[in-house]
Amino acid sequence: MADGSLPVLMYHGLHAGDADPGRFDPVYSVTPDAFTAQLDWLAANGFRSTRLDSPRADTSKPVVISFDDGDISNFTVALPLLRERGMVAEFFITSDFIGQPGMLEVGNIRALADAGMGVQSHGRSHRFLEDLDEATMYAELRDSKRRLEAASGQPVTAIAFPGGRGAGRERDTALQIGYRHVLGSMPGRNLDRRPHECYERIAITRDLPLDDFASLIAWRGWRPRYARARFRALRVPKQLLGNDRYQRLRARLLAR
Repeated sequence: MADGSLPVLMYHGLHAGDADPGRFDPVYSVTPDAFTAQLDWLAANGFRSTRLDSPRADTSKPVVISFDDGDISNFTVALPLLRERGMVAEFFITSDFIGQPGMLEVGNIRALADAGMGVQSHGRSHRFLEDLDEATMYAELRDSKRRLEAASGQPVTAIAFPGGRGAGRERDTALQIGYRHVLGSMPGRNLDRRPHECYERIAITRDLPLDDFASLIAWRGWRPRYARARFRALRVPKQLLGNDRYQRLRARLLAR
């Protein structure tokens, strides 16, 4: 933006309900209608979507739209809506998910790349990198990059840590392998980010009103403060329980 910030929006699947194709998540599955309204709000307020590797000197209000995991709705729903508006996005795909039920196929990935979208890595298996030994973590980063480059026909230059779990070790290894951009999930708009640091991202959730969406983009009001506080508060059970036990507990609570 004019102040030098770069909001990076984090989406997952786009589902009207749990019967839609793909992997529905009650927290992170945004409805297609809400996604449409958010894209139109960005356009109406002068924002221009950009790729991470693209120069941003031609706009004072850049925004990066990103998707995690590789849900089939990224191709069937997000791509047409983006193309209608001349927008671009970065799709962070878990390479082992390719071809699984509800997930992108190789042909979908090539179509995203051919449409000018970014095909990037979300790890090989979606295991949390900080839980892995050095060799296994390295293989997760290396193998996903290779498979996605083969599928898309374009360089994979960015990695979004699965679950946002990762720090200096994971970042440094990713940069050594050849990634240029490393993304976490700390809420923020990258106002003072240094080149080697992880990008902050703004999680877009299913129940987010459009006014609160606007507040997060501008990073003003109570919503940004709440997002930061919630992120920090959730670190405590993750650290106490460990990532695997925390994920199992989350799944049980959401299933109720």
